[in-house]
This record gives sequence, structure tokens and C-alpha cells, in this order.
Amino acid sequence: MTSTPSSDARVITEIDGPVAYVTLNRPDKLNGIDLDTIDELIAAATALRADRDVRAVVLQGKGRSFCAGLDFGAAFKDKKRVARFFFAGPHTVNRFQRVNQVWRELPVPVIAVVQGHCYGAGLQLVSCADFRFTTEDATWSILEAKWGLVPDMAGTVPFSELLPADVLMRLAMTGEQLSGARAAELGLATEASEDPLAAALDLVDRIVERSPDSVAATKRLVYGTRRGSLRSTYRLERRLQARMFKSRNTTIARKAGAAKETPVFGARTFG
Repeated sequence: MTSTPSSDARVITEIDGPVAYVTLNRPDKLNGIDLDTIDELIAAATALRADRDVRAVVLQGKGRSFCAGLDFGAAFKDKKRVARFFFAGPHTVNRFQRVNQVWRELPVPVIAVVQGHCYGAGLQLVSCADFRFTTEDATWSILEAKWGLVPDMAGTVPFSELLPADVLMRLAMTGEQLSGARAAELGLATEASEDPLAAALDLVDRIVERSPDSVAATKRLVYGTRRGSLRSTYRLERRLQARMFKSRNTTIARKAGAAKETPVFGARTFG
């Protein structure tokens, strides 16, 4: 297993074979997110995007909580830096949004594992993962309402995909707390279980049996067609399938399937 060199880092990345573990590392602050954590999360995702041998990412929090939200006290000590993070300029997203959107753009599945608190910025972060496994007794909340705010860290797009409008408005207007079990019932979480990490790794095992290129293209296809027209959806389908026809890993999958053998894929070539 390889890892980032400093255990003092706010975000630790460890790579074990095809799986990267990205861990929020402020357990004494319930992994509250400050500006340095935002920088380190973006850097971690950027590095993983360049590693074509990584097949899946597990996003987790060290200690008893996944993330209790934005650490306002630490984050707002440098108001000028906050302003720079908030300013988007000519870009679609600012840095507060980028820290979460970057996981949706990663060309491998991102699986969040939740225990304890999953509040505010933490909930927006896990909503931008592709799958969310949680303990049944974890506590989830769109907590921005408590502070008179709206979700503004890119969570509104996945929230709108996962929840009916009335349910989303209720949660975002009230900030009410949900158990992990209830979050799963509503579709906000993928699954609630006693051991969410084991459930996440079971899914990873099944995903890595498939071509890394088709997995990456499937993620692109699903997110790329959520809000598109029929014309743009079908165009994206054709474009991605054409890429798959040319992929070495597609050839490996086809030959293994014909021979009834287990495929041994090469590094990801797509994404």
C-alpha cells in the first residue's frame, strides 16, 4: 500500500492495488472542512485522475464521524482567502464548488463510506460521490439552513438527482436530521448497513471485474445525459460506444467472454 507521506495532512491518500482510499484526517474536529482541506481534496482528486491503474476510490473520514460540515471558525480566519475561493470569475464553479464537483468528474467510481456525522459541506461532498454507504445510525443533515444559508458547494445538482423536489426542499429549508437508515430509504444514501466499508468494497470487487474503460465511459454517459435533450443523449451514447470499440480493454473483455475465461485488463485508457 502506498500513501501520502505526512500523517499530519488533512487528507490522506492510500493506494492498495486498484483501490485508492481518500481519508479526511481531522478527527479531533469531526473532520470539519477548512480551506486547507479543500485544497488537499482537490489535489488528491487531481492526482488520482492521472493514475490510470486506480479502478475505484473510497472516500471516508477518520475517527467517529465522516464530516461535521464546514469548520467556520478555521475557514473564516482568512477572509481574503475565503473571498478568493468564493469568486468564480469566468469559470463555471468556484473553489468551494470545485472540491465536490471534481469527484463527479473523476473517471472511476467514487464510493463514500459514512459514519457518525454527515452534515452540511460533508453531505454535499458525499452527494458528489457515485455511491454512498452508511451506518444505519449515522446522522445526515443539509445543515446550511441552521445558519440561514443555502447549499452552495455543488450539492444542489446531485441532491436534485437523488431526491424529489418536495423532499429536497423540506430537508434544505429545515436542516432536519436523518438517520443513515432513513437517508437510504429516501435514496440519498445508496445503502445502510452495519459495515458500510465492507459493503463498499464488495461493490468495488464487482466493478473491477469489468473493463476500466467501459466503467469510466458509463459514468460519463450517466452524468452527461441527466439533463440533456434526446438528441444530445443519443449523440453522447454513439460517441462513447465508438471509443469503446477501439479500446484494448474491450478486446480483452470480448476474447475472455468468448473463451469463458476471467479477463485480465490493462490500465484505463479512457477518461
